[in-house]
Amino acid sequence: MPKIIAPEVEFSKLLSDIKQATPEIFAPNGGYLNLLEGQWQEPGAPRPFHSPIDGSEIGSLPMLKHDEALRAVRSAKGESATWAATGLDERRAKVQACLDQLRPHLDLISKLLMWEIGKTYKLGFNDIDRCIEGVQWYVDNIERLLGERRPLGLVSNIASWNYPMSVLMHAVLVQVLCGNAVIAKTPTDGGFISLSVTFAIARRCGLPVTLVSGPGGELSDVLVKDPAVDCLSFVGGRYNGRNIADALSQEHKRYMLEMEGVNTYGIWDYSQWDSLADQLAKGYDYGKQRCTAYVRWVVQRDLFPQFLETYTKAIGSLKVGNPTLVDHPGDKLPDLAFGPVINATQAKSLDELFDNASKHGAIPFYQGKLDDALFLPGQDRSAYRAPRALVGLPRQAELYFKEPFGPIDSVVLVDRVEELVGEMNISNGALVTALGSDDEKWATRTGKELRAFKVGINKLRSRGDRDEVFGGLGESWKGAFVGGKLLVEAVTQGAPTQPVLGNYPDAVLLPEKA
Repeated sequence: MPKIIAPEVEFSKLLSDIKQATPEIFAPNGGYLNLLEGQWQEPGAPRPFHSPIDGSEIGSLPMLKHDEALRAVRSAKGESATWAATGLDERRAKVQACLDQLRPHLDLISKLLMWEIGKTYKLGFNDIDRCIEGVQWYVDNIERLLGERRPLGLVSNIASWNYPMSVLMHAVLVQVLCGNAVIAKTPTDGGFISLSVTFAIARRCGLPVTLVSGPGGELSDVLVKDPAVDCLSFVGGRYNGRNIADALSQEHKRYMLEMEGVNTYGIWDYSQWDSLADQLAKGYDYGKQRCTAYVRWVVQRDLFPQFLETYTKAIGSLKVGNPTLVDHPGDKLPDLAFGPVINATQAKSLDELFDNASKHGAIPFYQGKLDDALFLPGQDRSAYRAPRALVGLPRQAELYFKEPFGPIDSVVLVDRVEELVGEMNISNGALVTALGSDDEKWATRTGKELRAFKVGINKLRSRGDRDEVFGGLGESWKGAFVGGKLLVEAVTQGAPTQPVLGNYPDAVLLPEKA
């Protein structure tokens, strides 16, 4: 008997729930609106959006052009002075009200993230829960974190699609709490519906937030360079990040640019294979569509047989499929490692990277297969890819220097520690890295030679929550670091003697502990 879509996650039901929870985000014809000038308006030029789960159309992005985006920026800037003059107690009370009103919609937003960006229910829930509980920490600690610092004015946010709640919405609410007005662009690859719901709730609570959709090339000129923008927060790829960094080179404004890097895990004099198996499986969360995913494994050549055995067993146990399916109504949603990648275009890009590496001499040593039992008969599977891995990646291969942002691992074998360090530093900077070794003193010492913001010893590192700081070295990050007190400092102005820590063209100012 074929599986069915669980009745509680049918998109038609979720759409009805959205209309009941936040009717203001819809036009009379049922299309989505933008939030600008303090109200939901401007349907723009609707662009159909298809779910990565099964290719079905679930809505249309309300795409704006340059002039409407400029209106939005100027209006948002106009709110900044009044909000900055609002007392901290009132700002804190309004952000708390927003969190209180978001909590009843945890389940709805989790399920929307399944359809919009292909998360499993568990990962969708984690995304919105981390947002709410993370901002709650800032609400509870803002007096200590803020001190006498002052808001910057208008903060512009351009973020990728993979964590619309725990990265983008979290940042927006902290920026507002610190006294800034905020404008954000929805990611065109997914997340605009769930973000519309959360921004509607924030606006109802009196928070000065603006949300617009539109093509990046057309809107970035306004959201990045316009004089009304006092600070830019960007999360995305290196190509777009470098273009933005170049555009900002003539501007005198605060910025935080989080970009991709090849996060590596080195294995040397190692025997903790059960622990590594757990880390390998955990590393496939969300199909490695994370800025902190480990995609390059640099392994001591003599240890490759054990690594291969561990990898094959650990990754072979992972289930990849449609995250909405059950056998019967009332059954629990499936416990999958991950579902689809973000869209069919990205899936094809992953195929091209894998084929290019194979053509140049890399040897595939793991190629997973999709299980028909985890899909509906005949459903669109164009965005689904099982885990794959290659060893012996040559420098001519595009994947050698590139983060795949999907379920592909590469393994490089080395014979000397100097090779290990060189191969782990291949991308000129990364957000995270890790070393696995039975000699932790050696690993700690060698970790200081690695160009990553966070270094794990026999464990994975991640973005972190609450008081944990986050950033990158080299080309993986430009501008102010974030996380914990650094996020508050990044969007506020202190005394001239209080530098904002970050990765700048003329200096790298690091926190004591990352």
